[in-house]
Amino acid sequence: MIEIGKTYDLEVIKETEFGVFLDAEDQGEILLPGKYMPDDLAVGDVIEVFLYYDSEDRPIATTQVPKAELGEFAYLQVKDNTPVGAFLDWGLDKDVLVPFAEQHRPMVEGSSYIVYLYLDKQGRITATSKIDKIVCEDNEHNFRAEDKVELIIASSTDLGFKAIVDQSHWGLLYKDEVDQRLSFGQTIHGYIKQVRADGKIDLSLKSGRQIRDAYSHLIHEYLNDHDGFAPVHDKSTPEEISELFGMSKGQFKKAIGGLYKRKVITIEPDGIRLL
Repeated sequence: MIEIGKTYDLEVIKETEFGVFLDAEDQGEILLPGKYMPDDLAVGDVIEVFLYYDSEDRPIATTQVPKAELGEFAYLQVKDNTPVGAFLDWGLDKDVLVPFAEQHRPMVEGSSYIVYLYLDKQGRITATSKIDKIVCEDNEHNFRAEDKVELIIASSTDLGFKAIVDQSHWGLLYKDEVDQRLSFGQTIHGYIKQVRADGKIDLSLKSGRQIRDAYSHLIHEYLNDHDGFAPVHDKSTPEEISELFGMSKGQFKKAIGGLYKRKVITIEPDGIRLL
């Protein structure tokens, strides 16, 4: 089923002086205006297009690439404020509307906001900045630890940064585990660190392997600088390990386990030693 607000590969079925018509299946024939056509496009060719409504609410195709499609979140800038709401730049000639009733707070021209694209009651593509009613808070998801995901940085809290995970759920990046600058609305790749018992998602900007490698390198460097010995091991207290290396006991055990298997260290009764 072809949906307005999505991207498809469609076949050219008719040429006219003002463009070509594409076979949009259940949506019928949809015009791709000449200004969006490559010069060598001909009947029988297949072309990738985005479908939306023009200023007269007619389905139309474009080769312009939107910053978000129907059912997605994006960080968009306000181009104009009007009596019906704010119009945002989403990458197309026609801007997308955020009605006043769908503004989390009054939008300011020139400022950018995270919005979600949906169809209003008249079937028109519309945006809302009231994203809390869209992003899922429940534990109904299939995310697993180590999954690579796309994140949209949405807000900051005392604990860290709230992010939209793969356009669907909330996740949390803890601020003491973030070693780079993050900005509101930024899209970045990350990883599922863990899914808690209540289904809430903890995130990381590094994979588990990258984190283990970083901690292994830190331990190795410490041993090199301290005559090949560190006075902690897998039976040391979490406080002792944290004070020496700034990592949790679980992270420390995984790191030294890898070093031990690679025959880089030995684990002794009073600590670990570089081989």
